[in-house]
Amino acid sequence: MKSHQKQPRLPLATGRSKPPAPPETISGTVQRVTYHDENTGFCVLRVRPPDSADPLTVVGRSNHVAPGHTVRAHGSWQEDATYGRQFRSDSLELAEPNSPEDMESYLASGRIRGVGPALARRLIEAFGADVFEVISNQPERLQEVDGLGPVRVERLAESWNEQNRVHEIMMFLHTHGLGPARASRIHALYGDHAIETLRSNPYTLVQDIHGIGFATADALARSLGTHADDPSRLNAGLLHVLDNSRQRGHCGLPREDLLESAANLLETGSDTLSQPLTELIQKGDIVAETIRGHPCCFLPDLFRLERECAERLISLTRGVPTWNASNPSQALDQAASRLAIELAPSQREALSHALESRLLVVTGGPGVGKTTIVRVLLEVLEDHGVRAVLAAPTGRAARRIRESTGREAQTLHRLLEVDAHRGRFQRDTNNPLDCDLVIVDEASMIDVPLTAALLRALPDHASLLLIGDSDQLPSVGPGQVCADLIRSRTVPVAQLREVFRQEAQSTIVQNAHLVNQGTVPESERDPDGEFFFIETENSQRIAARLIEVVQERIPARFGLDPIRDVQVLCPMRRGPLGTFELGQEIQNRLNPTSSIRARVERSGVRFSQGDKVIQRVNDYEREVFNGDVGIVHGIDEIEQQLTIDFEGRQVFYPFEALENIALAYAITVHKAQGSEYPAVVMPLTTGHHIMLQRNLLYTAITRARKLVVLVGQRNALERAVSENEGLRRWTKLTEWLDSPTEPGLATG
Repeated sequence: MKSHQKQPRLPLATGRSKPPAPPETISGTVQRVTYHDENTGFCVLRVRPPDSADPLTVVGRSNHVAPGHTVRAHGSWQEDATYGRQFRSDSLELAEPNSPEDMESYLASGRIRGVGPALARRLIEAFGADVFEVISNQPERLQEVDGLGPVRVERLAESWNEQNRVHEIMMFLHTHGLGPARASRIHALYGDHAIETLRSNPYTLVQDIHGIGFATADALARSLGTHADDPSRLNAGLLHVLDNSRQRGHCGLPREDLLESAANLLETGSDTLSQPLTELIQKGDIVAETIRGHPCCFLPDLFRLERECAERLISLTRGVPTWNASNPSQALDQAASRLAIELAPSQREALSHALESRLLVVTGGPGVGKTTIVRVLLEVLEDHGVRAVLAAPTGRAARRIRESTGREAQTLHRLLEVDAHRGRFQRDTNNPLDCDLVIVDEASMIDVPLTAALLRALPDHASLLLIGDSDQLPSVGPGQVCADLIRSRTVPVAQLREVFRQEAQSTIVQNAHLVNQGTVPESERDPDGEFFFIETENSQRIAARLIEVVQERIPARFGLDPIRDVQVLCPMRRGPLGTFELGQEIQNRLNPTSSIRARVERSGVRFSQGDKVIQRVNDYEREVFNGDVGIVHGIDEIEQQLTIDFEGRQVFYPFEALENIALAYAITVHKAQGSEYPAVVMPLTTGHHIMLQRNLLYTAITRARKLVVLVGQRNALERAVSENEGLRRWTKLTEWLDSPTEPGLATG
């Protein structure tokens, strides 16, 4: 989390103007760390002076603080309207614990993995004030303590040494004006050479450590003496802009846009960057190409992946299925009859294409029978002994298609057998899938890298059926594969149009189609309806009404659980109606601190038992992927790990890995792709004007099964419906598909 996130509200009573309190210095032992933001260092401490049994409240900043530390604070006393008398410190000086009592407090704080209060007491009883020296230099002596065998001693000493090394990195970062929040991950990645690596090239942090941006690495570099026009800085800025464009979904970027954005980032002129860009292209660190006639720049790996996708897709369009489709019409009639299904004309047309093509994209909105296509196709092909596998980008989407078809389905990552240690897929050209047909649902979510991996694993003889909704948001990752395939003149596409009678009765489905057609949906008057718009004017009132809807009105009217069944979807992450602030407000209402015994705080975010959380990045080791939602099951302060239940599977997270987890009470619409929820609640404000797009609103509405509640400004709703241009993505896939004679592309 960034340092601009809110800290605990500690308002000071203002009253009438008073002369400032004279500066003082107090000292004592830290009894408890009430709050600590590891990124900014802001902390609230309970400190016991040496001449008093009653602890004092000290507010200040410190990078590395734990119970047992001796603190010397310089500042003044102030009276807080809510929290009472506090010592506000301008500077905090910390010293390591030096008495047996303080050492015991430090060891019992949970900072050393595997040491709790009971073991801390036994260690002090055995070694007294020499305990730190024993752990550091004579760890084998720890076996003198009952219950400590060789394995546990090794773990304890390892954790102790790791804490010391992380502390060194914290101090190094602090010396150069950076917060210490990423110190543990920096040490985990670079090991004992971390500081040496950072001195050598601080810009490696941007690529290597998730959550560290260019500004942070640049601040470190400048503090270490890097000049503004240093070639390493200019190159890093250009590469960062390109990599950042990947995060926004682009595969490439126009040359002028790249130079302009990098110039703004580096606070220099575009002409200063022309030569460094040319040199990066000559070295192969950047690829120069064109998109629709515009000179563009690509990162090499993404350029190669998108080109590879084009080659393999072209090859598929020129092949024929392995099965015999001599009389597809009769086969479809027989399969539909066995399943008691009446096929609509567009469904029959799509199935005919599927039986005759090795590659097909089927697209359509809600209620048009996309799942029916899968059921009938599998029924037909089973008669021919065709081995088909079903997959989807997310676990929830895979479970949905499994429930609707009665056939086994899995995530694409599981299908391709991701290697947790290397972060690569074990299924590829040398170890292809054992099947004749791969069917992928929610195909609009698949980005270029995942598409390339799937196509590599597809056997030479196999066919591919992609099913998606082209009107939804494109993938979170780079590219817009589904949309590019549909736009191309090469790939067969089947559009489902007819909305089935049962689905047509749903006002959610009706309004989703209205939005897609550019018509503003109306709120239902029936209090037991499915679709509501609560018009509210400003952000503060929108937040209050939305929380009331989630916490009280939906549970009371519809009997839905506000945490498990209701999902708030936001257009943006930032702002008073963004996922962070709104999510914390909802957390405070639904899972307040007062009802929680165990909790852990990281970078100003509290995680407690019962909290709804979301995975922010793919974690191959734990087999948890970007967008997976779970519930915090438990917190072990001694082992310093948190347990999250992901739909019945419990996954353990050490505290240092919690930056990959966020609260999920409110998430972005992009993160919700591929998922469905009983109820969706969405704030709408003109403050989200950049993201108010038709496909975003449409995607949010189609995530709900039973209930949609929109809370906000009518002109924001109208704007979202009217804006249909979408945010342009720079991709080249369609061009390559439509121009297969370019050198290097498959030509049959």
